[in-house]
Amino acid sequence: MNNKNENTVKKYETVVVLSSKEMGASSRELGDILMKSFVYALTQQETPIDAILVYNEAAHLTCEGSELLDDFRALEEKGTAILTCGTCLNFFELTEKLAVGEVSNMYTIVETMLGATHLVRP
Repeated sequence: MNNKNENTVKKYETVVVLSSKEMGASSRELGDILMKSFVYALTQQETPIDAILVYNEAAHLTCEGSELLDDFRALEEKGTAILTCGTCLNFFELTEKLAVGEVSNMYTIVETMLGATHLVRP
């Protein structure tokens, strides 16, 4: 099947998907600690992370005031694309506060997920 967008969609090997500010669901406090640890651990991996997709309430993580900005910046310096959902930024009134990465949209999020060899969801 020939898809005319086939050559325009960037293919990624490893993509991390963040949809929440916390990792897990039982305790917000523990979830915050786990998410901070998870993102830091990503910075320490030898395996490259090609992209991090950030949507829903996780959009707060890439904005001013987030404790994870230094880790996201370190990943970005290693070549990781940090893509935050623009609709989510608008919904939470964070558009002007995005501090790392770039604004994305659902088409790019879906294409990135479909094109990834490995999807990681904490």
